[in-house]
Amino acid sequence: MHRDKLGIYLNDHLAGATFGIGLAQRIAHQHRHSARSADLQRIADEIAQDRQILLEIMDALGVPARRYKVYGGWAAERLGRLKPNGVLYRRSGLSTLIELETLRLGVEGKTLIWRTLLVVAAGEPRLDESQLQDLLDRARGQIDTLETLRLTAAAAVFSPGLRTVTSDSP
Repeated sequence: MHRDKLGIYLNDHLAGATFGIGLAQRIAHQHRHSARSADLQRIADEIAQDRQILLEIMDALGVPARRYKVYGGWAAERLGRLKPNGVLYRRSGLSTLIELETLRLGVEGKTLIWRTLLVVAAGEPRLDESQLQDLLDRARGQIDTLETLRLTAAAAVFSPGLRTVTSDSP
């Protein structure tokens, strides 16, 4: 019974990770010429690595990936692009702010899976507590970076006189 619940839990996070990869890659691409492009690309790469590690953990635990959940995460990210941003034909600073907030929320969720798996690891020898702690620490660093970017984007949208960088940069 607990194995079934763990499988559902891990697959739900896999769907979220699939969503997160698409969003992180899109944000990094949109801001590839900004001052923070390296930070955004690093976060996108790390999110992709973390998703792969999640798949490896699931495999080690004998939990199959549910394709319909993966496809659901992929589709949700694509549908999220349709959200109105107050500008008809181009991106607005509000798009960047909302995307950074959404990505930050996703990374917050990722900290929760690593923390949960640390609890599970106490009775599960197939889980590496050191690896899980490293993943948790990395996610916390991603949150710190995303918060800095989010605050910069908020200032650009709501207090544009406070910024001197281009409106394209987060």
